[in-house]
Amino acid sequence: MKYPVYKLNKMHQIILEKKMKKSIKTASVLGLVGCAVMSSAFAATDDTFWYVGGNIGQSRAKIDDARIISQLPGTPLVSDDNTNIAFKLLGGYQFNKNFALEAGYFNLGEFGYTATTVPPALAGTLSGKIKLQGLNLDAVGMLPLDDKFSVFGRLGLQYAQAKDTFSSTGVVAAPADPNPSKNALNYKAGLGVQYDFTQALGMRVEAERYRINDAIGNKGDVDMYSLGLVYRFDQRKPAPVEKVLMPKPAVVVVTAPAPPPPPPEVIVVMAPRKVVFSADSDENALFDFGKNTLKPTGQRALDKFAAELKGANFEVITVTGYTDRIGSNAANMKLSMRRADVVKAYLVGSAGIPADKIEARGAGEASPLTRPSECKGEKATKKLVACLAPDRRVEIEVTGTRPAK
Repeated sequence: MKYPVYKLNKMHQIILEKKMKKSIKTASVLGLVGCAVMSSAFAATDDTFWYVGGNIGQSRAKIDDARIISQLPGTPLVSDDNTNIAFKLLGGYQFNKNFALEAGYFNLGEFGYTATTVPPALAGTLSGKIKLQGLNLDAVGMLPLDDKFSVFGRLGLQYAQAKDTFSSTGVVAAPADPNPSKNALNYKAGLGVQYDFTQALGMRVEAERYRINDAIGNKGDVDMYSLGLVYRFDQRKPAPVEKVLMPKPAVVVVTAPAPPPPPPEVIVVMAPRKVVFSADSDENALFDFGKNTLKPTGQRALDKFAAELKGANFEVITVTGYTDRIGSNAANMKLSMRRADVVKAYLVGSAGIPADKIEARGAGEASPLTRPSECKGEKATKKLVACLAPDRRVEIEVTGTRPAK
């Protein structure tokens, strides 16, 4: 005589049942982080681009073994398969250095269990599996730590498809529908760290949580831990320097009396001259805020400066980069040095000034032109960034001689 059939709907409600003691708290914290990062976008620069990427890693789900055992006859033994390979593909648009929107496809893999009843009179097995995949749309808040590392948090919606499969032997009967499926809209959240190899290519390490509704009425969570790559398009590059080829003048041979000898050339020693260029705060700025790529407006300003020096015999040209006090001292020192190197390279390549006549130096936050009483605060608000604009500059000092006119 077979063992009586128990309430099968409850007996099979076991896949992806994960406790949510901290889920609401986690979502709230991520929401606050996202709001804080988005509010800082008012101080961010116009750094927009499209990007694509992909991640691969491991997914983990919790299977409620206690419920399985309580719903089966005898003393069942349960074995779980609660980890699998997971991956996702994504595309996004970054509005500035602090905020982006991402959409993508995810596949969390397959999970399952097998329960075996032990007493011979009640022998039987019950197996269940679930496959999960779907689409998502996330808001991503990013916080750069320096020019390579950044941390980010995400909060979004995902539309997941859950496909269940049940089978049984012996006294245990499978549900009336052994292959139910369900599509449901739910939330997802995550945290991660990004490292940029170049302006275009970066690597991400992420931990994400997907809220899942299965096909038989259960709600639970699946965690995904992954490693991925991101490729960015439309990165700004300095405008190419156009070289105008002038036609060679015709050679005209004129027979004329020999000219009188020229008067001796008078050499005038130039007084040291210092020119200050705004780094990023006016219409002739050399760079975008926080960047070291020379803008077209900066190229024109340097071309004008080089034209004024035409005909001079330089002893030395000193290029010194400065930053404001926002950010770490180490990051500011690196940024000021890179900006000075970029200006030197442009004067050598475009104006033809010998490289051994130009010295590039980075001074970071040193020698600010503003006073602490004028620009108060530490956070990079729009008001503070504007107030500290005079500190972000590149100074060029020239000493040398030129012929007298």
